Amino acid sequence: MFQSYAVFPHMTVEQNVGYGLKRPPWTGEKVVAGIIERFGLGGFEKRWPDELSGGQRQRVGVARALAVDPPVMLMDEPFAAVDPIVRARLQDEFMAIQRRLRKTIVFVTHDVDEAIKLADRICILDTGGVLEQYAAPEEILRAPANRFVEAFVGSERGLKRLALIRVADIEVGEGPVVSSTTSSEEARRVIGSGGFGWASVVDDGELRGWVDPDVLDGAATVGEARIRPFSAYVTAQDSLRRALDSIVTSRTQVAVVASEGQRYLGILTLARISEEITS
Repeated sequence: MFQSYAVFPHMTVEQNVGYGLKRPPWTGEKVVAGIIERFGLGGFEKRWPDELSGGQRQRVGVARALAVDPPVMLMDEPFAAVDPIVRARLQDEFMAIQRRLRKTIVFVTHDVDEAIKLADRICILDTGGVLEQYAAPEEILRAPANRFVEAFVGSERGLKRLALIRVADIEVGEGPVVSSTTSSEEARRVIGSGGFGWASVVDDGELRGWVDPDVLDGAATVGEARIRPFSAYVTAQDSLRRALDSIVTSRTQVAVVASEGQRYLGILTLARISEEITS
């Protein structure tokens, strides 16, 4: 799988994906149909490459490579020729597929952030193919082997490490919590002791939003007040880097952690994330 798409222009998507399966024994249309669906190319089977976007052509190339079920794949800067938005989406799709297929992949890239995001282990080579460090991404960021590696990974090693740590990997705080049936007086007490100027509203484990003292004026209970929805929250599977982004862009200055179905898990503060950067 190479940086250029190398998609055959005279073949449809379907024909491109099935090209490596043409030799006997023919494994049939089911393999092609399945991998086309897996890569989000359903409905494009009969289209020609010049009718696809750059990201779609890239997916066709990856799908064709995986269709033959190789024991090892070499991917030479496969996402370098697409724009940043498409590249991020393709990287996410690549990781999701890799979690299912568990292929051994040698992935060549000059983008250290891409390597950190995708790799289990990273091999950093200097001019002439000199091996400078071979280690897990977390180790390279925490303890660069020499000045070359330190310069290669950049000056934001602490922030880049956050991309490798999931919210589920650290302990989150409970945060100030009230329910819809909590009296306004009690809610004000919780808000005051919480130190954030607001409290999460959670009913039977489900996150409904947040309230502050202003919205409690004239309301006997929290449920009678205007409960404000959180503009964003993070899940246990998100990285601390995403949580940090949620913190700095949120009016509440914390990251609320919830599972699928809006089940409340707790909060992450800037101070808690700072502990992980310096640990």
